Amino acid sequence: MVALKTSEAETFIARPDPARPIVLIFGPDAGLVHERAEALIRVSVDNPADAFSVIRIDGDELSGNPHRLVEEANTIPMFGGRRAIWVKAGSRNIAVAVEAVINAPSPDCRVVIEAGDLRKTSPLRALCEKAKNAAAIACYADEERDIARVVDDELAKAGLTIAPDARASLIPFLGGDRQATRNELRKLALYVHGRSQVTADDVMAVVADASAVALDNVLDAAFAGKPADVETHFARARGEGTHPGVIVAAALRHVSSLHRMRTIADSGLSVGAAVESARPPVHFRRKRAVEAALQIWTSAKLENAMQALSDALLQTRLQANLSEAIAQRALMTLAAAARRRG
Repeated sequence: MVALKTSEAETFIARPDPARPIVLIFGPDAGLVHERAEALIRVSVDNPADAFSVIRIDGDELSGNPHRLVEEANTIPMFGGRRAIWVKAGSRNIAVAVEAVINAPSPDCRVVIEAGDLRKTSPLRALCEKAKNAAAIACYADEERDIARVVDDELAKAGLTIAPDARASLIPFLGGDRQATRNELRKLALYVHGRSQVTADDVMAVVADASAVALDNVLDAAFAGKPADVETHFARARGEGTHPGVIVAAALRHVSSLHRMRTIADSGLSVGAAVESARPPVHFRRKRAVEAALQIWTSAKLENAMQALSDALLQTRLQANLSEAIAQRALMTLAAAARRRG
């Protein structure tokens, strides 16, 4: 099997294996899929802007002419140099065309296939995962550490640093789609132009949009034991474009933070003092809801919730077509647990 693990993806893209010239990049995060495909093309040719070096093919065209891909891959370049073919898969099955190039690959041409979210049973995905000379890279919604890395990358490009409280406020607003995350950060950098550091006020002014408010509201409703509000705010968060996996990931981060604060409170401090001691700091507009949740949730209940959310997050990735139902069920289960005292 040559399906790359998440931890292997960036290394492969930076230094692609010449023994695997065919690469399928797919997943629910369309922004990350495109970013990785573009990065792989850049390192595969001498000049990405040269139309003779990079051949772009619409996937739907290959369904009617499946031999075109293998013919293009094995065409001898007029001016020499490395070549790449960038295929954007559409709605039609292109497994026959890809199988042909897998059976007759060119050592001088990299084939990069950019696709959407593919099930394990998809012919294209199954083909690339089984072929020894191909690689498959899945792209899922960024986790917190990935978001933090993108934040540092984009702000460094703009010559900016970010205050700790601003970072804590910013990260929950990002994720779901890599390109959308970068766009928000570029918008933030433009807003801060002329200064050297991003503040929490900058984040609230630029990034804290309706989707972020809806996400906060659904989490607060779940941990407060308000299932009707969970249903309402979950629908709003989805309506604002927040991916179900992002909602579950945010709930998992929140329960982890609550557990740390609950442990501090159990050591003898008041709930208010435990919230004040939290690192990263709890945003001022969330403090009342967090304090209320800590009055409800014991350490044992939070540990159970952490495990349940971890399982739900995994399932949103394994069963992308059911991710919305899985996420909503997980949050409704949290709300039911919050209503059970003890």
